[in-house]
Amino acid sequence: MAGELLRCALHGLEGHDDMVYAVAITPDGQQAVSASFDKTLRVWDLESGRCLHTLEGHDDEVNALAITPDGGQAVSASKDTTLRVWDLESGRCLHTLEGHENGVYAVAITPDGGQAVSVSIDNTLRVWDLESGRCLHTLEGHDDEVNALAITPDGGQAVSASKDTTLRVWDLESGRCLHTLEGHDDEVNAVAITPDGGQAVSVSIDNTLRVWDLESGRCLHTLEGHDDEVNALAITPDGGQAVSASKDTTLRVWDLESGRCLHTLEGHDDEVNAVAITPDGGQAVSVSIDNTLRVWD
Repeated sequence: MAGELLRCALHGLEGHDDMVYAVAITPDGQQAVSASFDKTLRVWDLESGRCLHTLEGHDDEVNALAITPDGGQAVSASKDTTLRVWDLESGRCLHTLEGHENGVYAVAITPDGGQAVSVSIDNTLRVWDLESGRCLHTLEGHDDEVNALAITPDGGQAVSASKDTTLRVWDLESGRCLHTLEGHDDEVNAVAITPDGGQAVSVSIDNTLRVWDLESGRCLHTLEGHDDEVNALAITPDGGQAVSASKDTTLRVWDLESGRCLHTLEGHDDEVNAVAITPDGGQAVSVSIDNTLRVWD
């Protein structure tokens, strides 16, 4: 199940002074925003590979970011226990979101752009109003650090991934836990939801991906092939494929219906931390401990 091997990086984007830990692409597909352990975010022009802005303000490593649906703002999550809301055109910080009791690992934004949901080492999720910067809910239930989350396309639910080896499905309006998804043998690092909202895909330190039915909470497939921990993933806009990023220095492209590995993407010199896919599904952008971003066809 090794699949076809691809080595076709289109750009290497260099400029961060430390490990690059997360990346997101603007809805128009023209720019990428990266987050680094050097405490900054950088805004990149994908066509030229040029850095447009460096966003400074966090007091510790930046672990994650998300971009609003209109492409105008980014929300970053940091080990300094805060989130920051940035204007991408000017590079200015609009709000600092405070409330978590420990480092913030991940953030996602609702489809209407009105709210952000964050997860933390403090074992909780928090729901934020982006206009005011106010915390609306604190979601509790995980038994260990929460590493990642994704929001359903209708904005009604969130799925969180935890060091406690489980995922949880939450109703965002009430803050209630609807399902606990069990099956991974180790810490769950990331989760993404298919565009139709019917399935979630998770990745784990156990070297696997799992595909879940969100209505029933049942595991549909276990995807095996990586030689080390799987750190991150993204799903193509048509919902047919997932791209995973691993500590084994590679990315893999998977067919979600069959569970088959279609391609292995090689080129990074160290662990791959994150991946994002352009809105047209034609390119992926990956970030690595080797301090670079790579753009793949």
